[in-house]
Amino acid sequence: MSMKEVALRSTIGGVSVEGKLHTLSVWFILALRLMIGLAFFQSGLSKVLSGEFSAVGYLQNAPAANGSPAAGLFAAMGENALFIDFVNVAVPWGEVLIGLGVIVGLLTRLAAFWGAFMMLLFYLGNWDISHGYINGDFAYMLVFLSVAAFGAGRILGLDSFVEEYDVGGQPLVERYPWTRYLLG
Repeated sequence: MSMKEVALRSTIGGVSVEGKLHTLSVWFILALRLMIGLAFFQSGLSKVLSGEFSAVGYLQNAPAANGSPAAGLFAAMGENALFIDFVNVAVPWGEVLIGLGVIVGLLTRLAAFWGAFMMLLFYLGNWDISHGYINGDFAYMLVFLSVAAFGAGRILGLDSFVEEYDVGGQPLVERYPWTRYLLG
């Protein structure tokens, strides 16, 4: 087992931060990816298999009942029949597909982005700050963002193979650099 550390450095808006990761960190990054993927897959699969998922009651009532600052937005979404039909498919199947993508490490950054977006909406809809601003929805959002930032799909994931796929004599991500935003 390697005991080396990997140096990291990032600068955003003129502010730089540095750190070192132990090589064992890769196992914890993999664990985060598998945990969040399995949680989302199971949640979506239970909704799909029950065939009874409906977001209308939640959208129209829960955010207002818990004092969400976005209650009006959620109520408006809950009053639009076309939007409700979309959400009733998008939430369960989105959770299944996001979960699968993250578990197998395929299109991981894309899946993690949509997972983080869904968790942001859940955070706003399940608003409860009686114990502070950080709750499970917020924590899951940060896990999705971490999975994306770490390029966790490259760790025992299919993204590592897709990125190296030969396209005209070059690896896919070299020929099409924009794919780095979807893979990894």
